[in-house]
Amino acid sequence: MNYRILTGQISLETNTFSKVPTTLNQFRANGLLLADEIPLALRGTRTAAGATFEAADKFGWKLSHSLVAEANPGGAVTKEAFEQLCTWFLADAEGCDGALIDLHGAMVAEGYEDAEGEILARLRAILGPDAPIVVTLDLHANVTEKMAANASALIAVRTYPHIDYYERTWQGAELLDRALRGEIKPRTIIAKRPMMRGLDYGQTQTGPMRELIDRGEALEASGKALVVSICAGFAQSDIYDVGPSVTVTADGDTTEARGIAEEFMDHAWRTREFLSVHHTSIAEAVERAKLGEANADKPLVLADIDDNPGSGAYGDATNLLRAMIAADLQNAAFYAIFDPAAVQAGIAIGIGNKGRIHLGGKHDPQAGGGPLEFDAQIVSITDGHFRCYGIMGGGAWRSFGPSLMLRVGGIEVVVISRNDQATDLAQLTSLGIDPLHCATIALKSSHHFRAAFEPIAREVITIEGGGMGSAPLSRYRNVRRPIWPLDNIKVYAP
Repeated sequence: MNYRILTGQISLETNTFSKVPTTLNQFRANGLLLADEIPLALRGTRTAAGATFEAADKFGWKLSHSLVAEANPGGAVTKEAFEQLCTWFLADAEGCDGALIDLHGAMVAEGYEDAEGEILARLRAILGPDAPIVVTLDLHANVTEKMAANASALIAVRTYPHIDYYERTWQGAELLDRALRGEIKPRTIIAKRPMMRGLDYGQTQTGPMRELIDRGEALEASGKALVVSICAGFAQSDIYDVGPSVTVTADGDTTEARGIAEEFMDHAWRTREFLSVHHTSIAEAVERAKLGEANADKPLVLADIDDNPGSGAYGDATNLLRAMIAADLQNAAFYAIFDPAAVQAGIAIGIGNKGRIHLGGKHDPQAGGGPLEFDAQIVSITDGHFRCYGIMGGGAWRSFGPSLMLRVGGIEVVVISRNDQATDLAQLTSLGIDPLHCATIALKSSHHFRAAFEPIAREVITIEGGGMGSAPLSRYRNVRRPIWPLDNIKVYAP
């Protein structure tokens, strides 16, 4: 039988503390794709969509693909943008036999704290109660009861940096094929605890997250569960359902699945204070960079976790760059400052020329430092469009809008017109920076940078740079209460 399958993507990780709402322009800037644009751009790539096209060829599915939309993490999606995305996404859902779709799991829209739950409820209403709906998620999803109730299976990625979307989509495709043929009837349940964060923020190299992923994969291999997904949650979303979760997909009866999920969440609760990564100050990090730069055979990588665009920060904090300039670092690179106005100023100055630049600190000078002003040489200017061949890039094209590299003292600074974190060496090489031969590379990222930059580094230092990520817990207003660490909960009682 030739099944018709709905596929597509809506992906955004929402930082509700951001002052900048997410509109359709942010999705368009990241390369929003409609209908026939999708296979042209993504077939043959090691992405979720690439895997879906391969699965359709294998299983003989006819795909309905109306939308692939992803925006860099930011503020809540406007109601207008959310409704338009849903209209596009569900346009061809009527008459489909099932769905294999990619959602983030931590998107918030105006009027919809649980944006993905709303999308899945609308999809379920169209497809009916029996159609299999399989969803891949980011492991930083804030998973909800509404999401679990309306999806047949929720399959979270198992790596951080996230490099297994391709494999997880194939896992979902094989499960969907079995469900379509009537071999299984997948149902998903969820367990949570009164915790805003935990599971080591999703670190998968070691610790409780690694332990639960390994145990879940063993259960899948034994046939005791179809899918076990562990999500660390995204604590930058001030919503009722924030926090870690475990979802288990079973064939029909979910009694045993419930026990597995609760046992796994007990472990997450017991280990909620475990941290594998500890951060340092800007002053100490820059001092170490200066001491080691003369004889460096590999770069020292400094990662500012507090101004990470990958968690919705503004990307224009200047504290770290200011300290690097003051220390007169040599043979150093900085990626990046998000500042479209500075890019245009650099374009006006022209390649090879020197001029006055006002850089960064424009969104919130209290979040990581105010604007810098200095004379700089404009070294390169591009349209910001390049292909990423790194382990997270999968061969897909990315665009950061008009971009430039300027040189101030011994530091080469990338300035971009569309905000995003550092995940691929091409983000530097496309502008003429050779990361392999830098003494120091400073980045704005919490963890995803490690996929591309840790293998070339002599050492990695993570830095608390005073940006949006360092804001106090007292800002939370909408999370369920009591909840740890806002409340001093000693013992969990259901």
